[in-house]
Amino acid sequence: MGSADGPTADEPDDGSRKTRDTEVSERRFRFLVAGYAVSSYGTFLNMVALNLFVYETTGRALAMGLFMAVRLASGFVAGLVVGGLLARFSAKSIMLWANVGQGAVMLVLILAPESLVTGALMAVSVVIGACGTLFMVALRSSIPEMVGEDRRAWANSLSITGRSMAMVAGFASAGVVVSLVGYTAAFLLDMATFVICAVTVALLPIAGGKGAGSEAGASGAGKGGKEAKSGPRWRPVAFLALAAAPGLGLMVALRGVDAFGSSSHNAALPIYSTSLDASNPAVFVSAFWCVWALGNIGAQQVIQRYTQRTGKTVGALGFGYGTVVMSAAFIAAFAGFPLAVTAVIALIAGAADGLTEVAYTSHLQTLPATLRGHAFGLSATFENLGFGVGMILVAAALDRFSPLAVVGWSHGAAIVVAVVFLLRVAALRRAEPAGPMGRAGGAGRAGLRKEEAVEGRPDRGDRDGAEVSRG
Repeated sequence: MGSADGPTADEPDDGSRKTRDTEVSERRFRFLVAGYAVSSYGTFLNMVALNLFVYETTGRALAMGLFMAVRLASGFVAGLVVGGLLARFSAKSIMLWANVGQGAVMLVLILAPESLVTGALMAVSVVIGACGTLFMVALRSSIPEMVGEDRRAWANSLSITGRSMAMVAGFASAGVVVSLVGYTAAFLLDMATFVICAVTVALLPIAGGKGAGSEAGASGAGKGGKEAKSGPRWRPVAFLALAAAPGLGLMVALRGVDAFGSSSHNAALPIYSTSLDASNPAVFVSAFWCVWALGNIGAQQVIQRYTQRTGKTVGALGFGYGTVVMSAAFIAAFAGFPLAVTAVIALIAGAADGLTEVAYTSHLQTLPATLRGHAFGLSATFENLGFGVGMILVAAALDRFSPLAVVGWSHGAAIVVAVVFLLRVAALRRAEPAGPMGRAGGAGRAGLRKEEAVEGRPDRGDRDGAEVSRG
């Protein structure tokens, strides 16, 4: 008599065991996302609280800019090295120590005497910037190992939902927490969020990382072991992968330009809000980001149901079109429409942002383990570079031009690159031959072929890496 606890005549217990394993892995991932959301709340809380504290301590707006610049520069450098770290250490250890490091540096700031506060603030900016990038890359690059290739879109959507909710809570509560309990209590709360995430990571069995090195070693052993002995060579291989797969390289470049555009609306929102209500400018900014987050979370729910029902991801076209819609919506948000219309625009911007995030992350996860960590690291580097350069240029431009003009040309650049990307994807699809080795035969491949990537030959890929695997 067949049951869920035993095999049947037609089906061994393999099917039920696989189902149970999937349920367990998904349950563990939900716990991990919960811890990640808690630490993300701490991250967004300290973005506000630390900037206010820096300004109050130094009395100079330039100090806030320097603090942000150091934070972004640290994330930039971390993006360059995280691929090599994932080839040598497990994703779990990187995620664990990234949270421990952030919690420890917040404790240093709390205990620092007044004469050393400035130095402690610089240490905080370095550690928070670097560890935030390390954790993010380790998490995203390891999702296929944690939940399986066919569930990566669901996992990405879930993690982005948690981060969006944490962003709203962090930004909304930062001013209240600082005004009610002070900076020390806010920093203690921030430290506690990183401790909670660290404990969550420590208690869960997390796959990922370290696999690139083992696969490389296996491949290198068959070729005299030359590749296996040179760990740093994997970073150039990642650069070569982007160069050899124009679709993938253009996708990462678009992500960097999109970050450049994001810097414009982040810098312009307070100025635009002040022009709407000089007596209480924080109201519009808070309301805008809350509505944006609602759109983002709503999009994640739709994507989760879509992938669960169809077994497909949103694809590269979703990333390109989502970027166009998102950038156009952010431009329209500064056009002076009535508040009700602006709220709808913010909702659309959030939904499109959520779509692009899932599509982009899911695409990079189709790369083999030998390249995935490097690709996410390089992506983080491009994003930090785009956002950092954007903040400098935008700050200077806002002194001379209106917020609409500045956001218009910043996000306009993202729209132009997105259109080029969409044309590239369309050209690749038209050039793809029909038949068993064409569209049908290539649909099962994702990014670069694993065996070619392991052998250091990222010279061929499925549709030049421009198409996301359908899972």
